[in-house]
Amino acid sequence: MKKLEGRALICFALALCLVLGLVFFTVRLVKHGDEWASFYANSHVYVNGQLAIGSVYDRNGIMLLENSEDGPEYNSDSEIRKATLHVVGDPKQNISTAATYAFRSDILGYNLVTGTYGSIFGSGRDLKLTIDAEVSKAAYQALAGRNGLVGVYNWKTGEIICMVSNPGFDPAYDVPSNPPSGTFMNKVLSSASTPGSIFKLVTCAAALENIDGIGEWTFNCTGTHIIEGEKITCQSAHGNQDLEDALANSCNCAFASLSVEMGPEKMNEIVKSLKLTESYDINGIKSMAGSFNFDTYNINLGWAGIGQFEDQVNPLSMMVYMGAIAGGGQAQKPYILMDKSEGSVSLLEPGIAMQLDAMMRNNVTSNYGDSNYPGLELRAKSGTAEGQKGVAANAWFSGYSGDYAFIVCVEKGGYGSQAAGPVANKVMQAVKKSASNSASN
Repeated sequence: MKKLEGRALICFALALCLVLGLVFFTVRLVKHGDEWASFYANSHVYVNGQLAIGSVYDRNGIMLLENSEDGPEYNSDSEIRKATLHVVGDPKQNISTAATYAFRSDILGYNLVTGTYGSIFGSGRDLKLTIDAEVSKAAYQALAGRNGLVGVYNWKTGEIICMVSNPGFDPAYDVPSNPPSGTFMNKVLSSASTPGSIFKLVTCAAALENIDGIGEWTFNCTGTHIIEGEKITCQSAHGNQDLEDALANSCNCAFASLSVEMGPEKMNEIVKSLKLTESYDINGIKSMAGSFNFDTYNINLGWAGIGQFEDQVNPLSMMVYMGAIAGGGQAQKPYILMDKSEGSVSLLEPGIAMQLDAMMRNNVTSNYGDSNYPGLELRAKSGTAEGQKGVAANAWFSGYSGDYAFIVCVEKGGYGSQAAGPVANKVMQAVKKSASNSASN
């Protein structure tokens, strides 16, 4: 009898282990099944380590990539291929934020019941992105071989229209064996760098929110401003100016003075409230978070307030901030898979957004020249991000036109309005044309 009881206990223990094992496996399957199914060694859907099923299209149905057992087939236009490389991906999946890597399970059509759609029926699902191939091509052409980035998104809907990065390569041919730094990075999503004077829009928002009587504030710029014995410089003496003039003149002295007056606590509060220190979730892809050091040493705080010192801004986060100004303080979060929106984000009080909107419009009409951006009624701010001595500065230009916010950086391009401004114009003209064509169809 004791022998039977012992055997029964052993059987019960084995059965319990089996049940616990099944529960553990089921939990793992639910959480990680899509990763297992999309693993590159799955011969049902990969050939020689390359996806053999599924297609990727732009918002207008233009084919960007078709996978088959014979290998990937990209768009026939080499400039579209290069322009959309960092969004679509390369055959060897070097770009971790690209669609062919980040959305593998969507392309394979994975679900818990059937596994991968492709392993049963021999073909994958079509993946439709929000990007516009022709706008992306215009951005690639506007960069003209220079390293940098262009991002555009519809702040009313959240749809990302364009994400172009250089350097890159043509994915229809072999991946370069010794690529330059940044080749496999979508810089709109995954970079953070010194913003230069586009950051003055952040300091300006902080001043509007925190300084009593800022509407009557004036500053006399003599070309230099001394902070605790050290010097902040401007390119010229701007004279007596109010906040709107100081922004239009991009006056370093004035904005350094404002950041010191507000102090590190208020500057830290503004970058957090504008979500410049957070990542955005773009259908599961995480963007890079920005970082800032608003030092208690006032000269460093002054430089940080004008977008220098240790400021590191992510382009996508700055682009969303532009959208929030356009949207009266609120904008939709960016997304890249059609019909999979991510909700909205509130960054500013409506009154402050309205004042920034007027100031950015004044930047264009009084400084950059409305005729350089025909028909766009542009709101913008330029930036020149200084780096190492003897190396040309990075040129920035950010803003919006109508429903579309944008961010442009031309690396080692020099002055923002001169190098990045014309890129923004070409891209936004292409956006306007595309939107007009869509409305007429």
